[in-house]
Amino acid sequence: MPTEAAPSRPGMRSTTSSRARNRGRGWRPPLVYVTECRMDGAEALLSDTDLAIAQIAEYVGYADAFGFRAAFKRHRGLSPSVFRAAAA
Repeated sequence: MPTEAAPSRPGMRSTTSSRARNRGRGWRPPLVYVTECRMDGAEALLSDTDLAIAQIAEYVGYADAFGFRAAFKRHRGLSPSVFRAAAA
């Protein structure tokens, strides 16, 4: 069966329409979901502990503090140290 014919069969949907439908229900790509979970955990640790940024980076799954700082700033708009100071 040709690939183009598959979505036109009854009960079948194309990948594009399936993704669009799922996005309306709050679906996120797995990497986005994992990053959000990491950032949520990092926020809690920054607010509630005195752990060093490097320790928090390792705890939430980053290989180094530099990558963690860049990701945190990209996703939250603040550096981890500024976030910590504002949360205090």
